[in-house]
Amino acid sequence: MTPLRQQMVDAMRQRGFAERTQRSYLWAVRDLARFHRRSPAELGVPELEQYFRHLALERELSGASCRLHRNGIRFLYLKVLQWPAFDVPFVVPKRAQRIPELLTRAEVTRLLDACPNPKHRMLLKIRYACGLRVSEVVALRVRDIDGERGLLRVEQGKGAKDRLVPVSPTLLTELRRYWVLFRRKRPAKYVLPPPRRPPDDSRQSRITGGRDHVGRAAQSAGVGAAGAGLGAQRSVAAGVL
Repeated sequence: MTPLRQQMVDAMRQRGFAERTQRSYLWAVRDLARFHRRSPAELGVPELEQYFRHLALERELSGASCRLHRNGIRFLYLKVLQWPAFDVPFVVPKRAQRIPELLTRAEVTRLLDACPNPKHRMLLKIRYACGLRVSEVVALRVRDIDGERGLLRVEQGKGAKDRLVPVSPTLLTELRRYWVLFRRKRPAKYVLPPPRRPPDDSRQSRITGGRDHVGRAAQSAGVGAAGAGLGAQRSVAAGVL
């Protein structure tokens, strides 16, 4: 690791950056160095402007990807190389305007009916009623549910941040019934416990398995990508639940 890279890593860790953000920022700086075949410390505004134009116009990266590169490089020059300002012209591709695909109440009902397994069905109910990602649902522990206040605690969700999510009385009732059923079989700390003897009980394997179940249910219900994804349809699902 070069001294400059180590300085950048130290600066990001001091500020509590998430590991994913650190990797993205380091990748952006490394890509910049490869493009110019020089150390970033030797570059100036014209070279940076040329690189940003290359990302948008030649490599045709999305606006989000271009901004991610810019944020990482900007951090390097302002916080590590101590530039007083970062006044580099930046070309941003126009962002496509997409309207989220909505599920009807009937489609949501079909989606839930496509899951005969109680655990997989509960995964879908929590996901859509609370607007959670699959990775957040499979990481839920029993102690994360506050039935008295009607809240659900999501730890280290998107952006490595904790948050509280409201839970409807209907879903709380469903959760209690589900938990009584599974608690009789064996105690578990997770709301959706893994198999008794899974080949791989890592968090990533549970996330992958959860996504597979969601995808299969969406395919069986005939709702396609809208059912597998998590867009504005969660408000419709919450009403059904």
